[in-house]
Amino acid sequence: MVGRKAFSAEGHFPQVTLRTILVAAPQGDLSTFFGNQCTKRVQLGQRVTTPTALQVQDYRTTDVTEQTRATPGWQQQYRQMSPGHFNGQLRWLGLDGVEVYEERLNTRVEQFFRAPSGALAFCFDRSENSLYLLNEDSRNIWITPENYQEVAVVFEQPFLASHGLDLERLRGLFMVPLTCQQNALFGNWLSATLTQLGQADCPLEGGALREQLLEDCLFILDNAGQHLQGDALGRRDEERAIMRRVSEWAADCPDETLNLLQLAKVAGVSVRQLQQAFKGFTNLPPAHWLRLRRLNGARRDLLVGDATVAEVAMRWSFWHLGRFSESYRQLFRELPSETLRRCKS
Repeated sequence: MVGRKAFSAEGHFPQVTLRTILVAAPQGDLSTFFGNQCTKRVQLGQRVTTPTALQVQDYRTTDVTEQTRATPGWQQQYRQMSPGHFNGQLRWLGLDGVEVYEERLNTRVEQFFRAPSGALAFCFDRSENSLYLLNEDSRNIWITPENYQEVAVVFEQPFLASHGLDLERLRGLFMVPLTCQQNALFGNWLSATLTQLGQADCPLEGGALREQLLEDCLFILDNAGQHLQGDALGRRDEERAIMRRVSEWAADCPDETLNLLQLAKVAGVSVRQLQQAFKGFTNLPPAHWLRLRRLNGARRDLLVGDATVAEVAMRWSFWHLGRFSESYRQLFRELPSETLRRCKS
């Protein structure tokens, strides 16, 4: 297990940590207290470099494909997995070697993702208050719950190298739900910080904020890693390997359709093992996942506008046009003909 002392010895991090904040914080609004502490550190001249303007980019989207365009450097595919008109938000802050994201999604969304090469990402799932650690090899399926919220801190390779961090020491911690009481506190603070940085009179400065983010993320990682159970990790590793094979097929063959038995063959397991892995990672039966994938593919083609509804339906193995239209309407809250008409207009 990677410990905080090991990181401190290599990276020479400051001594003021999230632990100090937690001990000193009053029982009221911890998020406000955390933000005030960071502001005080900057005002006292601790780890302050030449001031630079911090600008938070705020994107609002109405289709899942738009959401992925707002995160350059990531290999991503999004698909809508629950009914309703999609609405998403992405806030982004660049800090010269460190990037901060906050994402909000109102419907369930399937995500295929891979972090930028050499990067280390700390993703805080605010719906379950879990931390997920990602690197460029973390290529997997993740289906968000409805009204999903996440904050993430991404450390780029040059920044990691300048702090003497070796990602090999984190082996076994990637794509594992890591829980501790500080996750929710940190997520609240980071969201509030992005809001604060959107204000013209914000006193925070990029150099200090970069160092504080690294310090806090490593401290939280050490605390969360102490709660892992060996047996549970073993089962999770087996299921993750199955889902990795599925996600690699889905990412490499976005226009291909398979049935349940064919998907089990791709994963190299029995249908029962496939069902168990899907339950653990997506909480969906694999056959339902395949159907939602096909509906999203049909929507993507309809938005291009170069084929009829019937042609698109057959392309995605929907042989009964009426059933296809009804399934499409239930998921996207509009008929396929309406999508096509809106695209052409």
